[in-house]
Amino acid sequence: MIAVIGGGPAGLMAAEVLSQAGVQVDLFERMPSVGRKFLLAGRGGLNLTHSEPTPRLLARYGARMHDLHDAVTAFDGPALRVWAAGLGIETFVGTSGRVFPKDMKAAPLLRAWLHRLRAAGVRVHVRHRWTGWRADGALLFETPAGEVAHQAQATVLALGGASWPQLGSDGAWVQPLQGQGVDVAPLVPSNCGFDVAPTAPGRAGWSQHLRERFAGQPVKPVAARIGNEEEQQGEFVLTDTGIEGSLVYAFSARLRDCIAQTGEATWTLDLLPQHTSAQVLAATSHPRGSRSLSQHLKSRLGLHGVKSALLHELLSSEALHDPARLALALKSLPLRLARARPVEEAISTAGGVRFEACDARGMLRAMPGVFCSGEMLDWEAPTGGYLLTACFATGRVAAQGVLDWLAR
Repeated sequence: MIAVIGGGPAGLMAAEVLSQAGVQVDLFERMPSVGRKFLLAGRGGLNLTHSEPTPRLLARYGARMHDLHDAVTAFDGPALRVWAAGLGIETFVGTSGRVFPKDMKAAPLLRAWLHRLRAAGVRVHVRHRWTGWRADGALLFETPAGEVAHQAQATVLALGGASWPQLGSDGAWVQPLQGQGVDVAPLVPSNCGFDVAPTAPGRAGWSQHLRERFAGQPVKPVAARIGNEEEQQGEFVLTDTGIEGSLVYAFSARLRDCIAQTGEATWTLDLLPQHTSAQVLAATSHPRGSRSLSQHLKSRLGLHGVKSALLHELLSSEALHDPARLALALKSLPLRLARARPVEEAISTAGGVRFEACDARGMLRAMPGVFCSGEMLDWEAPTGGYLLTACFATGRVAAQGVLDWLAR
């Protein structure tokens, strides 16, 4: 029997590859049902993968692109779409290049997938929380009936990171693996929101006025950058304590690492990406007569609502009434960030089992016969289909590694 521990995308994919090879697979999941985070990811439209050419897709994995090269190349966006079609799920490419099921839902795909797995003989054991190994190497699980043990010829661990622990991934696997000498990088938030640094002396975060009137509102369109990097356009949302949303997530790894190194990060915003700097300066320099500054900026530049409130929040009165400084701020508004939101709130996590702790097949060097896959490995990527793509791909690699190891 081969044990797969974890019923997310990586674990289910490993179970599929193994069962198709004629191996008996027992899949263990701590929650009452499998794929809970997968279903949550599909709540607003399941973003399966991205249509980018594979080299560009690989670049989204940053420093770990070389470690993921073979896995993602073997099961990239086009291959994933073919696989989904085999389950009867038609996909399409959205305007952003992201790939979605035609009906946008995760549940039909998961149902078809589980049906295929059960038909292949995969045995699913829910409410089984893995706690480690017995002295004789048996896998130990906490269940409603008490502790149980299972002997396995090989094991695929697909236990996720530590984000959204209520859905099953709480990072509790770190201690058992470290106890076996496995090198694990600390789990930290990725694709997460951030708290702003105090915007005025004696104030923690946003002012009460901004929180009460604008928390939850999107800021769009805007462009953002860190330092002198190339700008990226998109949108984000103001929260009670700071910011979150797709544009923030695209920068989250660099913002998080900068805060860890220096105690703070600066995210620079262009509130008017559709206007040139010269156009903005001309507008701020234009006489406004009896109009208020807010009315003037709305009339000349279309700036109003949450963008106007953000400008007033971050600029001094002197800067607001200096046409040159105001124009500069509208195109280059610094937003100081103090900390990432807790890992439990993040979409995904960075850190985990270091690739150096595994061989090319995903097997732990310290534990022959134990393979790792999915988000519990030390990689991260922005949202946009990249997370699921790497989870599917590394699940396949781990399963193929098991088959190779058994054959040897």
